[in-house]
Amino acid sequence: MTAWSADELARIGGASELLITSRRADGTLRGFVTIWVAREGDDIYVRSAHGFDNPWFRRARRSGAGRIVAGGVERDVTLSLVPEDDAVQTRIDDALHAKYDRYGPVYVGAITGESTYLGTFRVVPA
Repeated sequence: MTAWSADELARIGGASELLITSRRADGTLRGFVTIWVAREGDDIYVRSAHGFDNPWFRRARRSGAGRIVAGGVERDVTLSLVPEDDAVQTRIDDALHAKYDRYGPVYVGAITGESTYLGTFRVVPA
């Protein structure tokens, strides 16, 4: 498994938004979706807003692979679901609140709290 460099972690973690896409069965990339991103330690995480039936989330979960663009970094990635009961979930909540609370509870509430945990991907460089 490849790790993020310190520079990539800082740039991706500091970005306001991340573009994410998944791979089709034939290996081509779908269109990018804009999403918020959290850095927790040496890892990068994203969550599905507005439920797990969100089309981009379903496709990404099925594929498990894609590409991200954030903070001037573009990388092929693997997408791994984080278990709902993993202790990192509350730390991801904290990171998302610290970064995005300025946008208000309606927006941040769509990606924080126990009801969102099943939609959490750990984003790992491929």
